[in-house]
Amino acid sequence: MRHRLARIPGTPYAIAAGFACGAAVSFTPFLGLHFLLAALMAWIIGANILTSAMGTIVGNPWTFPFILPATYHVGCWLLAMPGKENFLGQINDTLGRYNLMEILSSPMATLGPFLQTTLLPMFVGGLLLGSIIWGLFFWVLEKLVREYKHKRLSKRAKAAKSRREVTESGK
Repeated sequence: MRHRLARIPGTPYAIAAGFACGAAVSFTPFLGLHFLLAALMAWIIGANILTSAMGTIVGNPWTFPFILPATYHVGCWLLAMPGKENFLGQINDTLGRYNLMEILSSPMATLGPFLQTTLLPMFVGGLLLGSIIWGLFFWVLEKLVREYKHKRLSKRAKAAKSRREVTESGK
C-alpha cells in the first residue's frame, strides 16, 4: 500500500493530506457518505482526491465497532451529556420506539431524540478524533512519501548518469 501510495503522481503534501482526509472522515457518523465527504475535504484543501478515497479504508467493518462507540463516548464527554455504556443499546432504544410509518410521517418528531442523543455526540466526537487522526496520518505519510520520492528520484538520476557514461565511453 505504501509503495502504491507513494508512486501516485503529486506532491507529498497532496498525497498525504488526501489519505488523511479519508481517514479523518471515517470517524464521522455519515457512513454512506465517506467517499463524497473525503473527496470534498480533499478538494477544499488542495489534496489528492484519489488518495482521499484510499484513506476511507481506515473505516471498515473491522474498525467501525471501535470507531463508532469511541466517537459517541468522546462526544458525550465533550458535550457533558450522560452517555449509555451500551452504544448499540442507545441506538436500539431510540429507534426501537417507533415503527417505519411513524418515522416517515413525522421524521423530526420521531428522529429528533436520535439526532440529539446519538448522532450529535458522534459528530462532535468524530470531529475531535478525526482531527487527531488527520494529523497523525498526515505526519507519518508525508514523511514516508517524501522519502520514497527522494530515493526514487536519486535512483533514476544515478541510472541516467550511468547510461550517459556508457554511451559516452562507447563513442
